[in-house]
Amino acid sequence: MKRILNFLMGGLMLLSAPLLAQSPAATKTQNDRMQRDIAVMETALSEMIKQEFDQRNFFFMDVKGNYLSGYGVTFTVPTSMLNVWGSGNSQYMVIDGNGFSSSSSWSSDEDLAITENEAREAEKAMKPLKNQQKERDKAERDAQRAADEAYSRDEAIAAGGYPGSRNNIGVGVATTRGKRYNSDSLNAINNAKIIKAAKTFIADYGDMLSQLGQEERIIVTNRSQGNNEFWMYGQKAKRSLLSVEAKKSDLTAFRQGKITRDQLMAKIKVVNSVSSEKAEPDMELLVSIFNRLYQSDLSKTFYVQGNTYYEHLTDFGAIVHMQVYSSNTNYAVDRDGETRTLLSMPTVGLQNLSQEERDKKVKELYPVFESELKENMLDYGRTLKSLNDNEQLIVDVTLTKCKGCGIPAKIEVAVKASVLKDFNAGKIDRNSALSKVEVTKAANQ
Repeated sequence: MKRILNFLMGGLMLLSAPLLAQSPAATKTQNDRMQRDIAVMETALSEMIKQEFDQRNFFFMDVKGNYLSGYGVTFTVPTSMLNVWGSGNSQYMVIDGNGFSSSSSWSSDEDLAITENEAREAEKAMKPLKNQQKERDKAERDAQRAADEAYSRDEAIAAGGYPGSRNNIGVGVATTRGKRYNSDSLNAINNAKIIKAAKTFIADYGDMLSQLGQEERIIVTNRSQGNNEFWMYGQKAKRSLLSVEAKKSDLTAFRQGKITRDQLMAKIKVVNSVSSEKAEPDMELLVSIFNRLYQSDLSKTFYVQGNTYYEHLTDFGAIVHMQVYSSNTNYAVDRDGETRTLLSMPTVGLQNLSQEERDKKVKELYPVFESELKENMLDYGRTLKSLNDNEQLIVDVTLTKCKGCGIPAKIEVAVKASVLKDFNAGKIDRNSALSKVEVTKAANQ
């Protein structure tokens, strides 16, 4: 495995040679190389995570990388991939909540995008495990028993895991004899392993993305998965948030010998949080307010349709999830009997629009929507009492579809709770508060 990783890294160094020209052709070449660099890094990170698990368990690690100019490269990893455990005489695997058995045919769906070749590789990799099933089950039961006796919750958290872990080695949720383990503990243990692999990956290979600006960053996260809650043998695991982030400038300083590896590791920002289950009336009220503000009769830009909801992630903040739309589709039959598609935009009172007219209006409305959203977050979020000062309020918006319009598919608008409280107390004015609201945009549609 190390040989494979070294080969990948060698290829990445060749791809990351400095670019001297800045002509349009050179810019295109630069963008192409960035995408190839990211593709190689995706594979490298996937392999490093598997190495961290010592290949004890086989799973798909479908890492996706995306570059956002001015922000950096984000690698998204599916952290709800769980250990393989015994189920009778067969192996059973859970990947993002989807179960597969080696004793039956493998299935796939659009979210997993598992190819037939990958399925065959999975079958092949799992065969040797069947012969070791009894020994592994016994070892896992013994390890779990010893860990339960020796580890307190505080000691486990200090070591980067949770109760039910020892040296961050996870065990199955259920064994062949039907014993159940805590699904949240298993998820936390796996997250700790991924965090370790991600920090090593960023420290050792992050600066090979040579085209990143010094203020841009490299992030490994499970964000963009939406609601990644999943069920295992009747147990519902908590939603988790994982993020490991470093600035390119810190990686450059490490390579130049200006800081030590320990100093670099201290600069890498890590978030590892789980959802709170407490009832929070102030958050529920805020969601109700946003849901009303963006109904088609009040909004002057885009409108919500369906459920707007929130989740509070401990020591991170509250995320309000919204999906907004811009138009309704109507159909009309002309005199020749042909059906025409006509679009109406209820928030601005426009009807019978062509697709081109509608798209033009959407492009006009997007910056207004973004600006008003920031204002609304200050005006209505400042009364929140359930957020700690170190947490933040984030509104995660899936935007109306507008292919080729040059607007992002999603945005995240974030403001720290301390800013909201200072604004509410009159310690800072509106303009100062607005300047502290950060907007992160996904790739354009």
